[in-house]
Amino acid sequence: MNPELPPVAPEVAAAAVEALTSRLRKKLDAAIETYVAAPVTVEGAVRRVRCGEDAEVVLTPGPSGAVTDTGEAVCSCLLAPRCLHLAAVLGACPVADAETAVAQEVESPARDTVQAVCAPVPDRAEPKPQTGPTDAQLTAARSLWAAAAAVLAAGVPAAGAVAQAEVLRASHTARLAGLHRAEAAALRVVRGLRGARSRHDGHRLADLVADLRELLLTTGLLAAADPAPALVGTARRSYRPEGALRVHGVCREPVISATGYGGVVTHVMSDDGRWFTVADVKPGGPARARGAATATVALGSGSVDHAGLSRGGLLISGATLSSDGRLGAGKGVRATPVAGRSWSSGPLAALFARPLAEAVAARLGNAPVSDFEGAERTAGELVGCDLVIVGVVEQQLLAQELTSGRADPDGLLIRLLPANGHPDLAHTANLRRLASRPGLRLRVVGRLDPDRAATLRPLAVGPTPEPDETTATTLRLPAEWQGHADLGYDRIEGSHLPPADALLATAGLPRIPSDPVTEAPLWRLRRLVEVAVSGGRRAAAEPARDGDRAGAVVALRRAGFRTAADLSHALAAEADRRGRDVFGRTEEADPDGYARAWLAAAVYLAGTERALVRATWQGPDAA
Repeated sequence: MNPELPPVAPEVAAAAVEALTSRLRKKLDAAIETYVAAPVTVEGAVRRVRCGEDAEVVLTPGPSGAVTDTGEAVCSCLLAPRCLHLAAVLGACPVADAETAVAQEVESPARDTVQAVCAPVPDRAEPKPQTGPTDAQLTAARSLWAAAAAVLAAGVPAAGAVAQAEVLRASHTARLAGLHRAEAAALRVVRGLRGARSRHDGHRLADLVADLRELLLTTGLLAAADPAPALVGTARRSYRPEGALRVHGVCREPVISATGYGGVVTHVMSDDGRWFTVADVKPGGPARARGAATATVALGSGSVDHAGLSRGGLLISGATLSSDGRLGAGKGVRATPVAGRSWSSGPLAALFARPLAEAVAARLGNAPVSDFEGAERTAGELVGCDLVIVGVVEQQLLAQELTSGRADPDGLLIRLLPANGHPDLAHTANLRRLASRPGLRLRVVGRLDPDRAATLRPLAVGPTPEPDETTATTLRLPAEWQGHADLGYDRIEGSHLPPADALLATAGLPRIPSDPVTEAPLWRLRRLVEVAVSGGRRAAAEPARDGDRAGAVVALRRAGFRTAADLSHALAAEADRRGRDVFGRTEEADPDGYARAWLAAAVYLAGTERALVRATWQGPDAA
């Protein structure tokens, strides 16, 4: 992916690949690698890529900043638009989000009123309620399942631009059918494949496995006519009227995505304790994430920036809200800046009064496969707690929760990791600074890591209430920061910390806390599930071909994970299954059976690992 190029709608990229001849399709992956590193000429919003002496591809994004129509991408060669240059340049572009590819609707409540008045009068007979997917949705789900199963069977090395185009085409069909959840999962899979094939620094194989699991699970259930509304999902840009709101700023979070987007998300809380976000994320990458820290908030009068909102508040009238808690900026929205509240008063104080164990149980209670979007949204909600820095062991920063201002020496040790490790952001440097003061007490607002044992990723920190300022053992932040530091933007200096000799000595760390997620024999099943994605069907079949020489099935069964052992054996056996044609020659078996075997193993693994992570938050005995 070339970050200088604009995002491209899935249907535009898929159409360019489908227009190629079979001979040109074989050259497409190599051509994309060439144009990923090609120089881009910028002329305002227009992007030009030189493709040899006689060809030039010109991209003219629309108002959304993305190429959403075939007419916005043209090539000067004689074969255009059925040319390799155009398809390769579009393949080097980031994939646009679904909400970017569709024009944003006006969010004013008055618009809904006009539509209601002008709408024709319906018949008196009430329509029959829809009890399952429509025929169009069934067709779209089956097409997307087939494309995803083909990608799984091929593996990352063989899932090139042609296979990705099939997923993009099927995702566009899913969007037209209203399958928002499946479409979003498909776009994440394509981005994950591109990141894996290009060895992008931000790529994680575990993320690609989770996205492919979500795509196959959703489309498989829809194709079987499962009536659950959660399988259809909701459009993120669908806003509903919320009326009047008063929100208080909590913190800012920089956003740098692997798709070339960058910006900031400011987290705010209402008087009744509900979380909302104000986002400013557009194409631009790390540079835009840094600049958006003080960008004007596109909400209401526009008289406050994100830095001010994170430490202030807004009184909003005519507010609109999306399903993921994002505040809309429609024409009918009015916002007036108001004074903010400290973390020790109002609804923000209640955030830190709740025991961490209760917050963890609420956010990690749902299995990540029953309702993926809902589970991820719940797990991603911020938590607040008072912590004391214990120390660093094996490059892990450890802390303990403070209860009534005191820490239990035998209590749970919590790992603190950067929310974003990008070198242009301050997360890692700030945690390193905090680690230099064992015994430091601080208030933390952060996000749980649902895939790691007892791990918190802080977004902002502030001082704990100190009964006696003469024995301060907490942060000393500048007055203009108004009580907290946003770890992605503000840089904590030595003057912001108390002297080392003023801090109470910690009990020490006899050993690093256990991690049952990585220590359990489930890593054997996890490795097989991941190898199936990274290497394809042939790689997953190796245990069946060598008679399980590594002893994975035996080890799982001996440790008591009998279901894991059965699923591991079934997956390897299905991967090694071969069919025969009418002449008796071996041929690849139907990919559906292999996809179902892999999905069963992946779903079991996700549920079991989530249960292990949840147990680590209950203390050493529970883990």
